[in-house]
Formats: sequence, C-alpha cells, structure tokens
Amino acid sequence: MEMAAESNKDLTCPNCNFTVQQQVGTRRTICPKCGHFYSTEAALRPPQPRRLSREQQQLPNLKDRENLKNREDKDKSGGRLQSIANFFQNLGPNRKSKGNSPSSSSTNQGAAITEQSETSSEKTELPPINSNSSLTTGSKSPAPYQLNPGSRSVNNGDRSARHTPTNGSSRLSPNPTQNKLVYPVRTKTADQLREDVQLARSSGSWKTVHDFYSTTFDSFLEINAAFKRDPNKDYKSLDDPGVKFDFVNLVYELLPSIPQEIQKVVLKSVINSLLKDKRPHTKDDLRAYLILIQNPLFESSVTYTNSSFNRPLTTIFLIKKTVFSQIVGRLQNFIALRLFPSKPHDLPPMSKCSWWIPSATKVMALLNAANNMCNPNIVPFIEFYNESLDHLDLMAEYYTWQLPSSHDGFSFCQYPFILSISAKRSILQRDSEQQMIINARNREIPNVGMLFFNLNVRRSHLVSDSLNEIARKQKDLKKKLKVTFEGEPGLDMGGLTKEWFLLLVRQIFQPDYGMFNYDKKAGVHWFSSAPCESYQEFNLLMGLAVYNSIILDIHFPPCCYKKLLSPAVVPYNNPRAIVGVIPATVDDLKLIQPDVARGLEELLSYDGDVEDDFGLTFQISQTEFGSVKLYCEWVLNKSIYAQFQAFYHGFHSVCASNALIMLRPSEIEMLVCGNPKLDLADLKKVTTYDGYNPQDSAIKNFWDIVLSMPLNLQKRFLLFTTGSDRVPIGGIKEMQFKITRVTNVSYMF
Repeated sequence: MEMAAESNKDLTCPNCNFTVQQQVGTRRTICPKCGHFYSTEAALRPPQPRRLSREQQQLPNLKDRENLKNREDKDKSGGRLQSIANFFQNLGPNRKSKGNSPSSSSTNQGAAITEQSETSSEKTELPPINSNSSLTTGSKSPAPYQLNPGSRSVNNGDRSARHTPTNGSSRLSPNPTQNKLVYPVRTKTADQLREDVQLARSSGSWKTVHDFYSTTFDSFLEINAAFKRDPNKDYKSLDDPGVKFDFVNLVYELLPSIPQEIQKVVLKSVINSLLKDKRPHTKDDLRAYLILIQNPLFESSVTYTNSSFNRPLTTIFLIKKTVFSQIVGRLQNFIALRLFPSKPHDLPPMSKCSWWIPSATKVMALLNAANNMCNPNIVPFIEFYNESLDHLDLMAEYYTWQLPSSHDGFSFCQYPFILSISAKRSILQRDSEQQMIINARNREIPNVGMLFFNLNVRRSHLVSDSLNEIARKQKDLKKKLKVTFEGEPGLDMGGLTKEWFLLLVRQIFQPDYGMFNYDKKAGVHWFSSAPCESYQEFNLLMGLAVYNSIILDIHFPPCCYKKLLSPAVVPYNNPRAIVGVIPATVDDLKLIQPDVARGLEELLSYDGDVEDDFGLTFQISQTEFGSVKLYCEWVLNKSIYAQFQAFYHGFHSVCASNALIMLRPSEIEMLVCGNPKLDLADLKKVTTYDGYNPQDSAIKNFWDIVLSMPLNLQKRFLLFTTGSDRVPIGGIKEMQFKITRVTNVSYMF
C-alpha cells in the first residue's frame, strides 16, 4: 500500500478544482468532472482567486455560494458523459480549425463544431446526449443540404437543378431532435451526363460537368445521393448494396477523357471526403468506399502521393466479376508501384507510409476470402499472384514470418495467396537446401561430390536399380540429382534426369505393376488397396521431382494433393500420427470412380426400397457399410491408408518445409505436373535456332503447322519434345527449346 501511495500524487484541476490521483511520470491528465485536459505544471501552479458570478455575489452565506457554484459547474459539465463528449469533441478533426478557415465549416461532412481553447471564456455548446448515451451533432443554423423530407421536388427541365454544387452538406436534419439523415436531391441520369459531356465538347464550356464531378465526390453523403438507387432505403442484403453500378461505370468511363483540370478536382474532392470521415461507421460509408475504390484515377502512381487510395483500403462488398477483377488489379498495381516505383521521388519515403502495403495486402486478404467462399470462384486464384514480389528477398520474408520474435514486422508470407507459385517454389527449394547444407556440414568433409545425389542405374534393370540406389542413399535426397546410365558416356546436364523420371514413371504406373489403378473415364490414377513393400521408395519420386524442378507426366485427382497437405507439416517425433486423411465426399469420388459415384447418387435419389427392389445393399468385399458417405470414406481413406501413408512420408522426406503451409492443393499439383495452360505461341517466342533463322521457309512452315494443331495434338507434340505435356510453373519462358540443323536433317531437343 505504501508503494502504491508513492507511485501516485494528488493533482487539482485548475478549471474546476476537482482533485484526482495521477501516476508519477504522467505528464497530462483528463479531469473526470469537467473534461479539462491539463498538464502537471498547470495543476501545480498557485490557485487563482475564483471569480463569483452576479448570483453568487448576492448570496451572503459562503456555503450557499459554494452550493450554487457546484450546481453551475454540474450544469456546465453535464455530468460524466457530457465531460467525455467535451473531451472527444476537442480531439475531433476540427480541433485546430479557426472560424475563418475554409475547411472548418464548408468542407465538414457533418455540422461544424466550434473549438474552444483552454483560455477561452466562452461556453462551448456541446452536442446533446440522447437516452442511448450516443453523441449527436446539433447546429444553430441549417447547412445548405439540411432539407426537409417534403422539400424534395426539383425542376427536371433545369439542367443546373439536377445537380447543383454547394459548399457543404449535412447528414442531419435541422431539427436535432429528429436525428434523421436527409440526403440532397440528386437526379442526374446516365443519359443526361452523356448529353452534358457531348455539349461540353462541342461548346468548350465544361462548367456543368465540372460542377457535377466536384460535387458528387465531395462527401460520402453526396456519393450516396448520386449513386444509391434509393437514398432513403436501407439496403440490408449482402447481395444487393443498392448501388447504381451502371451509372458508376459511366461516370468512371467518362472521367479519363475529360480535361485534366476536372480530373484534379475529382481527386481533390475525393481527398476532402475521405479526410472528413476517416473510418466507416454506417452502411452508407461502406457503400461510398466501394464506389471510391473503383475510381480509374487510382491506376496512376501520382494518386498514391496524397494517400487518397489508401483510405478506401478498409472495406469491400460483393460485386460483379469484372469490377472485382479490376479492384484486385488496382491493388496489385498499388503494391508493385510502392515497392518498385519508377519515379521514387514522386512518392513519400517508405518510413512515412509503411502502413500502405500492409493495408493493401489485408484488403486483398478480404477479397481472397470472399473469392474462396464462392463456388465457382469469382476470379481464378492466380489473379491474386503479384509477380513483382518475385524480385524481393524472399528468404528474408520467409524468416520474418518464421521467426517473429527476432524479425519484427510485416511479411508477405503471412498472406501466401499474393505470392506466385514461382516464389513459393523458390522458398521451398531454398529452405530445403539450407536444411541439406546444415546436415552435410555436421557429417561430411566438404567436397564436390557432397553437392549431388548421384544415381547409377542400368536401363535393363531400371526399376530395381533405382529402388536400391534410393534406399541406399537416403541421406542424399536433398541434393541436386544426377543420373548416369551405365555403359553410356556423357554428363547429366538435366536431360538424363528428365529421361530417368519419364521412364520410371511409365513403368511404375503400369496397371500390371500393381501400385496404381487407372480409370479411363476419369483419366486419373488412384492407389491400389493391394499391399506393396516399395511404396515409400517409389513415392519419393514426387518429392524428388518437385525438389529438382522436374515435371512429371502423372495424373492424380485433386483430392490426392489435399491428402498430401493433411497436415502440411509432418507431425514431429510422432510416428503414430494420422496423416493423409481428408473428409470424403461424393464429389471427390466422382473424380476417381465416376460410374460408381453416379450409381450411388441414383440410388440415393430412388424413392423406393433399394434392398427390396434391387436386392442391393451397400457392401464391398471387405466390409459392409450403411451409407454412401462410408463408402466414400473407404475408397478415399481407409482402404489405402497404409499405401498413402508411405506416399505421404516419401514426399515429405524430400520436401519437408514449413513453406508447404503456404501452398494450396492445386499449387502442389502445379509443382508436380506443371502448368496445364498451354500456348505454343509463347514457345515460339523463346525458341532458339542453330543453323536456321526465324525467317527461313522451313521454320515458318513448321510453326504454321504446330500452331494450327488442336490442343490435344499440341500437348502430344510437347510431350514428345520435352517429356511432359505441361509447361513449367513459371511459364514457357522457363523452357529451353532449340531447333538445330544437322547436315540435311533437322531435329529438336
């Protein structure tokens, strides 16, 4: 108790003489009685004689004088709630405004609040407090837009009456007791705006267009008045924000083509409207942000210097696909230009706007979450990739994410949807390489051989030799793979490794090998429930392929990659941990056994008694089940658990990394099988020639034939020339394709 007493001291408010305890070291205190914000020095000054009012002077008794003074102080302060109102009013956006300042009243989104300085003797008129203890704003005189509900008539024949600019707006009616939001009348239509722009172009007078744009974006109230379908209706459905999107699109479509002076006025109006209300409070505010974030002027880096694009990065609605995609693109452009500005001197230093990129990324996270909730997605998830981030120090981003205690700050790895698949592959490979280097230093003397995983195999005994080599050199799995075929001279510069993968995959996926079953209709392989002793060694292939950036010609259903990430990180030191189990659905079964899945769905929809009418029960050779869900669980999880467990551990023994947490199942598939999108026109762009040039008739004819092939033949052509019908995840630009002339024969490799 003595220590607590020493840590506090009594301070008396110089305004109302109310005494409070202040902790030592605190420089300023808020009086809980009158709301006065005073310093320690002011409280310690000698008290000044208190001036008595005329009513107090007429009272001869000192006690009566004090009672009257206390009542006056109570009326003045309005109690604790009014004190809080007083304090926050002084902290409001207008606390520094002067009576003659142009921003103090004309640009205020609500009614103006007059500031009272600490030395002022005038009484501040506080906003009244209603029964719900919420603050409302009153005004002695109505602002220009404080219209009565019955005064919404307008002369439609007068163009200026359709949209008249003013110097301010108000959210409230003149009567502060009503507290009802009243919108200005804005009846401009799309056709009228087109007429205004056409007339301005022909006459050279842009005043009407100028007035429309400057007023429309001057405040959130004006934005809603212009673009809300019915300003007096409260749209509560997420599916309908109540916005006239056609009108919004036209306003923005015309904006880039009008004079630069008007575009600058629009930006100025947007900034003013954002500064008036810095955070959303109502649906109308959110609706205004939705409209503002679609502004095409934000595509220019010039708009980033004034922070006008940053404040709308706080909310988003469900919107149309085209608009959704445009917003994603603008956010991507904003992040890229802030990280790698073409003109750095045009932007404020990063130290003064460090919140820009995290804010934009968090809004991207909201968009990504909304996109993931939609089936099908609004846009492909690859639209969220920001390839400019590939040029960052990705490992620094990764370590900031992995070691937050020693690397404070924001990391893009916290939001992996924004990292391209190439960036994630780079992080995965480099993290695995770091693990390999650490392990090698602890057990080997440095030499050139320690850098490679060398396999020596015979073509005639490819499977058995590969199996024995992999089992014998488990400690070398995270090294660069080099393959040598016995009896064949030459160094492996990548081609032999690709050939080894191609030959081995073809053999182990043969049906008579017994490891996988193939469904012709689904076009995928699935695990055989028959036991196999070599699953883990052979299932290292996928991990080795990913680690060595080799594309495999294999076809698993999507649920296989979900199982590989269940969990994404191998449970530490727990060999009994359950891995590779996912919720089984009929949709997953359709992609493995489509005929069986269709038959089960038909039985489920049958109105009669399946057992009596068809003599059928849910039964397979091993176990009997009572529902379709159990059958799906059997096919996808239980019947192949041992096989997939070996497959899971085989993959993770090579690719074990926390970076796998950042990957989607579809991205794992891209790492293994490459990008399914094929455009051989891009292959033509990266092709090099030896003995030919692109203008030779043979080369022109060659590309004319290849590019005219149907997609299935183009994939077979790519498979024949590269060993896979898919392109690398980084695109065809990562491929090396060369056409060489040898005497009178041309070949490609």
